[in-house]
This record gives sequence, structure tokens and C-alpha cells, in this order.
Amino acid sequence: MNLGSSFEVGHGNEHNSLTHLTYQETTQLVADRLRSSTPSLGWRSSAASRNPEWSPPPERTNGYLLVRCNGGLNQQRGAICNAVLAARIMNATLVLPALDTNSFWHDKSGFSGIYDVRHFITSLANDVKVVTTLPLVGVVYKQHRRIKPFQLRPPRNALPNWYETVALAKMKEHGAILLSPFSHRLAEELDNLDYQRLRCRVNYHALRFREDVMSLSSKIVARLRAEGQFLAIHLRFEMDMLAFAGCTDIFTVAEQAMLVKYRMENFAEKTLHYTDRRLIGKCPLTPEEVSLGALRGVTIFVYMYMYMYIFFFKGDIFGGERFMDPLRKFFPRLKTRKTVATADELNRISTEGLLGPAVDYMVCLLSDIFMPTFEGPSNFANNLLGHRLYNGFHKSIIPDRRALAPIFMKMEEGSLDQGEFKERVKAAMRTTLVAGPHTRVEPESFYTNPWPECFCKPHAARKSYQCPGPI
Repeated sequence: MNLGSSFEVGHGNEHNSLTHLTYQETTQLVADRLRSSTPSLGWRSSAASRNPEWSPPPERTNGYLLVRCNGGLNQQRGAICNAVLAARIMNATLVLPALDTNSFWHDKSGFSGIYDVRHFITSLANDVKVVTTLPLVGVVYKQHRRIKPFQLRPPRNALPNWYETVALAKMKEHGAILLSPFSHRLAEELDNLDYQRLRCRVNYHALRFREDVMSLSSKIVARLRAEGQFLAIHLRFEMDMLAFAGCTDIFTVAEQAMLVKYRMENFAEKTLHYTDRRLIGKCPLTPEEVSLGALRGVTIFVYMYMYMYIFFFKGDIFGGERFMDPLRKFFPRLKTRKTVATADELNRISTEGLLGPAVDYMVCLLSDIFMPTFEGPSNFANNLLGHRLYNGFHKSIIPDRRALAPIFMKMEEGSLDQGEFKERVKAAMRTTLVAGPHTRVEPESFYTNPWPECFCKPHAARKSYQCPGPI
């Protein structure tokens, strides 16, 4: 596959192929920035410490909170963070969150099959009370009976006031409430620093994958590191995302029909024009664009210091191998968890369900550099970007799709020569390094960038951001 043939459907003609470009010249400025340590400006992660005025949960709470999370691994991760915060707001006992592990993933693992339950409960002991199940309250017809929770559907992005009033009133009336669905049901932007730090405490300290996931992730990282530093890429190029984004013209007529049908069945009706979507950065980079542009913008580091490790979200690249071939040709040492781990290691933890993305998450988290090709609606990429910042401002590269799209399109039209193409790609990539403290700007979410709420500085201008002491 080449960019010419890939754009044949929808455009009606062929353009010049770009796959013959070599582009192995050094880019010293970018290489130096990638190799150097990231300036923290004195900031360090601080969610593990608590405000001295932050009291532990009382022995007797207002009732029990149950939530039913929905979505993929990282959407549910955000829901768990919100569930803990909601329990704190209502002074409730949190029942271990129920995960949606069966409807899409065909995985019945549940919370205890993915995360370390004991660590989760003990890590949050000074924040909320957590139990694994509702308590027994009596015997009816010789059978033990549990509290029957009252089910509520929370408003999307509800403010804490909704939990303090509507939800709490029902909890006191019934003894327990079930909030379902529970994805994005608590507003992200809150002025209460203690609430935001609790979210980070859950996300980056309490939520630890079970031991065998952590062990396999460590083995994969060790094997990759034996070859040198490595870059982890999250290649977001699946049917659901492409249909959602309206990026269809690069596919065959039959594939376009599949995407249109998927969109009609799963998303709200909306007219989307491919060229317009691409120009504003709403289409993901194709695997070929990753090799031709994004990675060649940091060529010196890739060639001299990296062992490539590439991730596929559930492994389903829409359009098949014809989209992957150019990337494999340019980077023949691409790896996935399935090629680094042994078959026996993978079979032991059944990585086909949510545990597979859990392993990928940890390897991406520990990589020298992480690069998502489409962070838009990707909870996997967005949460990783925030986690890497929290773990020490580790480097990530976010390609500027809005800047790269017109460059690729001009090259496809034949209006750019190779030299100008290279220079323009380099210029577009020089501003895409994300590592140190930076202000959160929409559409960047709190989970993508938890600075400054979850960080502290010994001599910060704002007293609430000053470090209280050793962390």
C-alpha cells in the first residue's frame, strides 16, 4: 500500500507514492531534546500526601455506593476514580466497582481479575471505606438477604452538589444506591484541590494491576531494554474510531460502506467531510503517515537509540496489512506483546480480554518515549499521557495532525518536492514534545494533564501548591 493507492477511493485518481523516500538525515535539535532530561521546574507529584485537615472516613457512613462502569479499560479507570470521589463527597461506603468486562471484551474477570483488590482498599483507607460486596442484613425464607440498592442514572458531568443532594437523599432513604451507567458522571474541572488529588491518588497509586500482569509487563520491558531505549506507539486505527471521526475516503468502496453502516448504528447522525476533518486534525495518522512523517521527524533518535515497540488497541487495524506494510518496511523491528512475550506467558494470564490492554498500558507507561497517533477520543492514550507526567514528566510525542495534514496532502498532489517535504515535516514535529509542566487547555482533560493540582513545589506562589514536606 502507498499513499497514492490508499487515497484512490473517494478521490478518484492516483497520486505520487511517498514510500520511496529515505529521509535519514540527522535532526540534532530534536535528538538533543529527546535525550535530555525534562525540566521539572521544581515540581513533583504530590497526590500521595494528604492535607492535614483531610479526615479519615468515619466508622459509620451514610450508606453504600455501587457503580457500574462502562467502556474500555481506561474509560472504566476514570469511572473508578470518580466513584471513589463520589463516595468521599457523600461520606459513603464504596462497594468494589462493577466493570463492564463482558459486553465488548467477552471478559468476565471483574475488578478482582484485573486489579490488586487488597492494595486498592488499603491505599484508600484514609479516604473512603471500601468493601467487596454489600453486607447481609437478614434471613428471608431461610436465605440470606442483602440490601437492595436504589438505581439512579447520574447526569453527565454532574457537579458535586448533585451527589450531596439528590444521590445522598436516595442513599439515606434506601441504605444503598447503584449509579449506572457510570462513565463521565462527575465533572472533571473542580476547584477543590483535595478532590482532584484524591482522583490522582486513586489513578496513580491505588489502581495497581494484579501481580501477574505487572510481572509480565516487567519482563517485556526488560527484554526491550536489553536492546536499548525504546519508543512505544499507540496506533489508533480501528473501525469504531474511524467511523466516529468520519475518516472514510482512504478505504475501498466496500470498507467505506462498513464504516458508514457502523457509524449509523452506533453514533448520532452527522454529515462529515473527510478532507475537512483531516485538515483540522480529526483524522488519525495512518500507519504510513506515522513512518513517513511523525517518526522521521525524530529520525536520529529512532535510528541510533531506539528499539521500536508498537501497540495495537485490541490488534484490529482496519484495512488490514496493506496499511501496515509501509510501516513494517521502514521499521522492521516492530514489536507487540505477542511477539515479545512467550506463548506460555500470554496463556497464563489470558491477555485477549482486558488484561491484554493492561499489559500494553504498563509497557507504554514504562517506555522511554510514548507516542499516540490519535489521542482524540482515546482514553488509553489520554490516561497514559497524564500518568507519564505524574511519574516524573516522562517524555511523550503528540504529532500535530493539523500541521501535518496539509503537508501530506500537498505531497500527494505532487506540489512538494522531497526536500521541502522533509523540512516541513521536521518543522511540524519540533513543537510536539510533551513532557514538563504545562497549562491544561481544552480539549486536554484533567486525566491527560493533572498539573498543577496533583503536583507541588517547595516555593510555589500559591500556598496550596507548596509541598508540605517529604513525600
